[in-house]
Amino acid sequence: MYLYNSLTHKKAEFTTHTPGHVEMYTCGPTVYHFAHIGNLRSYIMEDVLEKFLRYEGYDVNRVMNITDVGHLASDADTGEDKMLKGAKRENKSVMDIAKFYTDAFFEDCKKLNIKRPDVVEAATSCIPEYIEIVSKLLEKGYAYTAGGNVYFDSSKLKKYYVFNDHNEEDLAVGVREGVEEDTNKRNKNDFVLWFTKSKFEDQALKWESPWGVGYPGWHIECSGISMKYNGEYLDLHCGGIDNAFPHHTNEIAQSESYMGHEWCPQWFHVHHLNTSSGKMSKSKGEFLTVSLLEEKGYDPMAYRFFCLQSHYRKALVFTWENLDNAQGAYNKLLKKIAALGIDGDTDAAVAAEYKQKFLQQVGNDLNTSMGITALYDVLKAKTNDATKRAILDDFDQVLGLRLLEKAAQLCEKETVQVKNAAQDGYTITGENDPEIDAMVLQRYKAKQVRNFAEADRIRDELKAQGIEILDTKDGAIWRRV
Repeated sequence: MYLYNSLTHKKAEFTTHTPGHVEMYTCGPTVYHFAHIGNLRSYIMEDVLEKFLRYEGYDVNRVMNITDVGHLASDADTGEDKMLKGAKRENKSVMDIAKFYTDAFFEDCKKLNIKRPDVVEAATSCIPEYIEIVSKLLEKGYAYTAGGNVYFDSSKLKKYYVFNDHNEEDLAVGVREGVEEDTNKRNKNDFVLWFTKSKFEDQALKWESPWGVGYPGWHIECSGISMKYNGEYLDLHCGGIDNAFPHHTNEIAQSESYMGHEWCPQWFHVHHLNTSSGKMSKSKGEFLTVSLLEEKGYDPMAYRFFCLQSHYRKALVFTWENLDNAQGAYNKLLKKIAALGIDGDTDAAVAAEYKQKFLQQVGNDLNTSMGITALYDVLKAKTNDATKRAILDDFDQVLGLRLLEKAAQLCEKETVQVKNAAQDGYTITGENDPEIDAMVLQRYKAKQVRNFAEADRIRDELKAQGIEILDTKDGAIWRRV
């Protein structure tokens, strides 16, 4: 597999510290609110990446954190703790908020067919690990105490901006709009490893430490959880592109300073899902969730299909029209699959040939749009239906679109529709709309009594609504055109 590396800005063959085994870490949600579909785009693409690695034959250990403490509003050690903000909003305890939104997040993942990581760990469960890391950073001279807090000293590094050549003026604390200056910091790029007095007053969760009662900074949790469950050598770190700075930058700084060697050579960042008005954000008030999509009649799998049609390193624009198009394309794909026969033997040679093509196409920097194209190529292949179904099911181990399952549900639904619309030996097949079914039946009855003018009138009325009728020997089939 060839994968773009955010750290080197190059695409290269993916390699691991231990051959055949992948230690993979994905930044999880801050569980103070529902995840919006922009957040979930990242988790969909990370899920496809994990499934592709397993499809290639790798043994994968994937770890994800749940942030339930320490993530402040600005991502740069300023503002209110997001968990406390959520608790105040709903007049509940922080732990109640954390449990509710953690459960909601994984319910959304289930609807989107996102596999649960092998290890899921809450930030509040690893306090001793953070204290051990912070203590050693102080001992090695990479950290200092000031104003009761413990800070990482970025001046000790040869290079701090590891992902991009940032404009330092734009990143200066106190210069960027919305970022307040922390006068305890020696350098503008320093960040908090452990809070005590500075954010102490309203903080709901706090623990004893060598530096006083307090709580961990946001960045330390991912390093601590990854080291605990992935070990000292991480192969692949994933997250949204907005995590690259400062979160992932700070993770690298503290992790490599603590361990004394390179930590993670490969970084995978998913770009934003935007609306017509810009980047999706919870701070803008009402935001788009999986539940909202369902309320509007969309299948969550159609949203997954929508995401897979685009490359993960391109910003994706969400509009209802775009989602309508994705839902329509997904439904048409399912209908084609539903029409495939189930009898016959699988042609192993053909299946192997198509698998090799799929590995090359999707393995080129996780090109999921080519993966979608591959599905249509299979449907057009000169082979039997049993082989097509087997190949589609094989590809779906990576794409996760539940193709055969959803196609079977479609067949079952259409069978029920036919049964429900049958009357006096006249069968109406359509899209399960009782009002349209009734008009088609009324037209049939008019023809039975040779009232052709009335039958034509009903046909023209349906045509005006975009309904086309095809008469068959047993009844009629109607569809929207």
